Amino acid sequence: MDFFSTITEVHPSLDDKTCVQSKSISNDTLLRLAETVSALHEDKKQRIHKLQELATKLTDLWNLMDTPEEERRLFDHVTCNISASVDEVAVPGALALDLIEQAEVEVERLDQLKSSRMKELAFKRQVELEEIFAHAHIEIDPEAAREKIMALIDTGNVEPAELLADMDNQITKAKEEALSRKEILDRVEKWMSACEEESWLDDYNRDDNRYNASRGAHLNLKRAEKARILVNKIPGMVDTLVAKTRAWEEDRGISFKYNGIPLLAMLDEYAMLRQEREEEKRRLRDQKKFGEQQNTEQEPIFSSRSTPARPASTKKVVGPRTNGTPGRRLSLSASQNGSRSAAKEGKRDSMRVAAPTNFVAISKEDAASHVSGTDRSPASP
Repeated sequence: MDFFSTITEVHPSLDDKTCVQSKSISNDTLLRLAETVSALHEDKKQRIHKLQELATKLTDLWNLMDTPEEERRLFDHVTCNISASVDEVAVPGALALDLIEQAEVEVERLDQLKSSRMKELAFKRQVELEEIFAHAHIEIDPEAAREKIMALIDTGNVEPAELLADMDNQITKAKEEALSRKEILDRVEKWMSACEEESWLDDYNRDDNRYNASRGAHLNLKRAEKARILVNKIPGMVDTLVAKTRAWEEDRGISFKYNGIPLLAMLDEYAMLRQEREEEKRRLRDQKKFGEQQNTEQEPIFSSRSTPARPASTKKVVGPRTNGTPGRRLSLSASQNGSRSAAKEGKRDSMRVAAPTNFVAISKEDAASHVSGTDRSPASP
């Protein structure tokens, strides 16, 4: 406000620009000065109250629409006095009428923008809510929730701020529920991971080529060793999960569901399937053991029937061929053996007659066959 114009309204002589040598100090002038000061104090209070209301609305709208920080800084001179008292506001121009009018225009603009962005803001919170439920494996109907939000906004039955506040409350409760489920969900993830390793181990054990020296076979072998250790821990995991789940349900009075399915029902079904699988494995082992035992008992019978009896004599008798000519290998070896024997005997005893070089010691049967063979064709001179 202009000081001199205000003073002039009280009395013209109070303005130094008038070049009047004397100033009015009458009781009437002093009274009017006091009234002006009181009116200015009251105007200051009203302006501060108006400015603080606008600052509060601006802050709420900014938070509601997630206004960037850069846009908020443009009105720091308004929001800085949001909680100041009358005496604390002493900066020149802090309560100017044009500043208050500027804040009013911004509030109106944000109100109009809020109506057009309300669906976007509500759906943004709905997406956040759905992500929390999905991470906590809580099943919801997102389509129905979105339709409900659209109906509330279109009909105008609820204030946008109330709708968003209600959704913020739902997000807070969802986070609390997700936190209460975290321990059980971590154990469920470990149990499911162990079940996957159990399935892989079953496939690995059925592979007849698992011990072949192929590429990556040693890695599969190491994985199989770790998988066997992990699979042996599954019964303990299931028992702990059952105990934790029952305690959680008793504490809250509701069923613990994993993606819409009661977790205890899942664990019971797995226990039954595991028992059936163990019985099937035991049956297959017994069947294989019985088959091996049968093969072991039948093996001596088959070998005794299929093996022919050997002759008592181990001496190999070689007869003449179909053309009547004795085997050449046998004749040559016999001739050489006979010659060596005759030479040795001649050295030992000179009185003994040496055997002819073509002498072969044969049995009577061989001799008879030889004679019969020679009878058919006369000997050459």
